[in-house]
Amino acid sequence: MNPLVSTDWLAARLDDADIAVLDATWFMPGAPRDAGAEYAERHIPGTGFFDIDKVCDLASDLPHMLADPADFAVAARRLGVNQGSRVVVYDAHGLFSAPRLWWNFRAMGHADTVVLDGGLLKWRAEGRPLESGWRPAIHGDFKSRPDAALVRELNGVRAAVQAGDEQILDARSAERFTGAAPEPRAGLRGGHMPGAFNLPWSSLVRADGTLLPADALRDAFQATGIDLRGPITTSCGSGISASLLVLALARLGRRDVAVYDGSWSEWGARVDTPVVAGP
Repeated sequence: MNPLVSTDWLAARLDDADIAVLDATWFMPGAPRDAGAEYAERHIPGTGFFDIDKVCDLASDLPHMLADPADFAVAARRLGVNQGSRVVVYDAHGLFSAPRLWWNFRAMGHADTVVLDGGLLKWRAEGRPLESGWRPAIHGDFKSRPDAALVRELNGVRAAVQAGDEQILDARSAERFTGAAPEPRAGLRGGHMPGAFNLPWSSLVRADGTLLPADALRDAFQATGIDLRGPITTSCGSGISASLLVLALARLGRRDVAVYDGSWSEWGARVDTPVVAGP
C-alpha cells in the first residue's frame, strides 16, 4: 500500500465518515512558532490537532518518546479515531513531522495510516478550503495493538552497532552527522554511530513539500551505500526525521523498517555509547 495520498484524493473524501485527518505539525526547538496556535488559525476542514510533544512518554527526559499504548489510545479516541478509520496525517511544512505521527500509529498497530503528500503547504498553494478554531472532542473507539518490531530502543541499537548486523541510517544533515555543526539540543556530542550511513531527510523532499518519486528515492538510498534488502533502523536527532526515512522506504515497499526512538538525543547524551566524528 502506498503510504502517501494526494491532495486531490483527500479533497474528494473529506466528508467520508471513515476518514480521520490529523495535523501533526511540530517545530524544531527554538523555532519562534507555535504549532497549536497555527492549527487554530488555519487547518484543513475537519482536522484534529495531535500534539507530538504532549502525547508521548512524559516520564522520559527525552523528547516526544513513544507514548504508553493506553495513553496513545485515549488521545486518538479524543480526536475521533476509530478502529476502522483510515488515518490521514499532515503537517504545515509539507513533509517533515507528519511521518512521525504516521509511524506512531503504525507502532500502535494501526496499519491503515497514510501521509498527505505535500501537506498543508501544497493544500494552501492549491487554494483549497481551510477552517479555523479548535475542533470539539469527538470520541472514537481506537485501540492500541503495539508492534514492537517497528521500535528500537537503546540496548537493541547498541547491540546492532557492536555486531554490525543491522544498518543504521541517520537522517540528520551531513554537517551534524560528521560533527562539523553543533546539535540544536545542548549537551549532545557531535558525530554519529560507528558504521552508520547518512541520508539527510531534506534531500528526499521537493520544494512543494512532496516526496521524491520512487525511482529518485531508490537512487538516493542506494547512493549512501545501504543495502535496501537488508535490515535497517533509522535515526536522527529525536525520532522525527528518522520517521520520514521510514516513510520513504515504505514507499519503496519496505514496511518493516524500525525507528530508534531515542535517536541522537539519547545516544549523543551518554558517555557509554561510541561516537565517530568526521565522514
